[in-house]
Amino acid sequence: MTHIPPPAEELRLIDAELWRLDARRSQLLARRAWLVATLQQTRQPVRPAPAAARPEATAPRVQNVLLLLGGVLLTVAAIAFTLVSWGHLGIAGRALVLGTVTLAVLAAPVLLLRRALRSTAESVAGLGLALTVLDAYAVHEAALTGTDGTGYTAVASAALAGLWAAYGRGLGALRLPWPAALVAAQLPLPLGVIAAGADAYTVGAALLVTSGLDTVVALRVTGRPVRVTAAVGACALGGCGVLAAGWLSWTASGPSAVARAAALLALAAAIALGAARRLPGPAVARAAALTGGVLLVAAGGGPVRAALPDGWAVPAHLACAVVLLAAVRGRLTEPVRHGLTAASAAVQTLAVLWSVPLVLVTLLGPLGHLERPWPGAPSDARDAVTVHTPWPPHPVQALLVLLVVAGTLALTVRHETWRPRARTGALGLAWAAGVALPATFELPYVVTLLTLGVMTAAAAFLPTPWVAGVLALVTSLHVAFLSLATQSATLTVLSALTALFVTVSGRPRLTPVMAPAALGYAAALACATGAAADWQPAHTALLVLVVPAAAALVADRFGQSPATVPVEVTGVVAGLLAVGLAVTDPPMLALVLGLCGVITGTAAVRADRRPAGYAAGVLFLLATWVRLAAWDVTTPEAYTLPVTVAALVVGVRRRRREPRTSSWTAYGPGLAATFLPSLAAVWGDPQWTRPLLLGAAALLVTLLGARHRLQAPLALGASVLALDALHELAPYIAQVVGVLPRWVPPALAGLLLLALGATYEQRMRDARRVREVLGRLN
Repeated sequence: MTHIPPPAEELRLIDAELWRLDARRSQLLARRAWLVATLQQTRQPVRPAPAAARPEATAPRVQNVLLLLGGVLLTVAAIAFTLVSWGHLGIAGRALVLGTVTLAVLAAPVLLLRRALRSTAESVAGLGLALTVLDAYAVHEAALTGTDGTGYTAVASAALAGLWAAYGRGLGALRLPWPAALVAAQLPLPLGVIAAGADAYTVGAALLVTSGLDTVVALRVTGRPVRVTAAVGACALGGCGVLAAGWLSWTASGPSAVARAAALLALAAAIALGAARRLPGPAVARAAALTGGVLLVAAGGGPVRAALPDGWAVPAHLACAVVLLAAVRGRLTEPVRHGLTAASAAVQTLAVLWSVPLVLVTLLGPLGHLERPWPGAPSDARDAVTVHTPWPPHPVQALLVLLVVAGTLALTVRHETWRPRARTGALGLAWAAGVALPATFELPYVVTLLTLGVMTAAAAFLPTPWVAGVLALVTSLHVAFLSLATQSATLTVLSALTALFVTVSGRPRLTPVMAPAALGYAAALACATGAAADWQPAHTALLVLVVPAAAALVADRFGQSPATVPVEVTGVVAGLLAVGLAVTDPPMLALVLGLCGVITGTAAVRADRRPAGYAAGVLFLLATWVRLAAWDVTTPEAYTLPVTVAALVVGVRRRRREPRTSSWTAYGPGLAATFLPSLAAVWGDPQWTRPLLLGAAALLVTLLGARHRLQAPLALGASVLALDALHELAPYIAQVVGVLPRWVPPALAGLLLLALGATYEQRMRDARRVREVLGRLN
């Protein structure tokens, strides 16, 4: 049964439902009004108001520019007044002007600071400081013109530095007076010693002392402007002092002068190292320690150099660098230790670079034997290496430098990462010293060859593969070029090197380098043997071909080894060398090309070297052509028939392996290789033999093409046969054309055109009928 509430309850429910409907209606009306406004804004976009122009400069920047410009202009005006209008005033006027203007300008910042105008106060204070400089100049020009200008400048700068410092201390809010006082304080001591007539050593000491004071200020003061000014002053004056001390040390002649210059360098080093221990930044501290270490080396190397004969300057400084490296221990901070180590390393690097010319002359000098080999045994090793290059000075010192740096690298580097690299570097330097040692001490020529041979063998058996390979190859090349002085030495050295590298090739990690080197030296030995036997180069080429044959055998044995490709490349280069030697003798060149083809063909037996068969075919073809040319054969078929036979054999095999291969791809190149040159020869041959044979061959090819339904033989054979027949009929055609009237050719051409037109019309009629039939079907 349906429940009917009482009237009062039902009235309450109806009122609640009506209230809910009114609220929902108000919500929908508000949403509708927002949507209408949004659509109107989309249809009629409101143009944004133009943005206000952004200022390109901030107010503080404008203020500073104006104040700076104003101060500069006032300073310029004061200078102009002092220089131009000063002489027109009397003593009282001058004093009044100086006192009044200077005191007024210096007192103005006090009032400006009370009004919180700090920037304006800084500008006015700068003007006041400039006026004090002008006042000092004016005093000198008015009352102290007889005094020494340098001395007066030193005293005046000291007085101004004290005055500006006191002024800045009195007005603590200003930042400009303290840096200005520090700038003025750079001058009193150097200018004072110059005014006192001191020598260059005292002037350098004054510069360095001032730099040290600046360093102390830069490390202790907290204000950034003062600290930056002090750092710049320390670097500038310290740099000038170091340059002066270095020049004095280099040009010093007596022990006293050298000691004084060394003391200056030591003072500069102490300043740099003292700063490095207190600098907060690790990078800056390392740079300061590096500078201090280099200065210590320079300070210690000067007296040692002065005590030694000429040529020992670099070893002396190197010794100091080694001592410095050994002294880098104890309670030093890490940046300082790293900086001193870097300083020692830098000095050692420069010393090694100084020794590089000795090594270069030793290694590159024997190349001069290539122009004229076997001139005769030289007197000693130095005579053997200085064929066209001068011997560098001080070779013993350069050799000592290499050995010292090598020992230092081997003994001092302890870091796990850098130790293997240091040992490699030490080994390289020791090897360079060993190479240069025979020429340095002018050892006998035979002893030099034996020494370098032993070094080559020792380098080849080093445990590190790439180091062994590089050192062994470079040393072997050096001894090989040295051996070009005599015939016996050349043959002996090349034989020994070939045997050595063949032996070392057994080491798996060295095989890719040593095996090609062995083949290269074998080829050089073959050339040297032929030259020693007084053979012609073409006959020597046969001996050189032993190397490509050996390379092919070795590569077949290596298989997929990484050494296979280098060995094969070396064999190819040796083969090209043999061809180059035989190029002047055509019969021998043909033989060499044929043997190269045989060697290449043996390599093509391997499954992964099948493409080498094409190279072998090309070599055989070239050998055939060269042989025919040597026999003065001019018949083109003699050159083309071998190509045709080989190409047709390849085409037949390819068609059997891939039946879908086109006949043009399989047989076209081979047939064209003979047909086209023979056809060209037919048109210039008055005899009947060649046209008959060519026509018979073309007919046979045409019949074979028709029999097997092959397009290429059919088309080529028919074309050649037709052209050959045309060649035979050409005289008769010419006679017939000469007998015919002149109207016959145009008539024949007209008949041909009519026939073509009729055929064209018939094809159009047939197409129209087909279209009508298709229309009826629709």
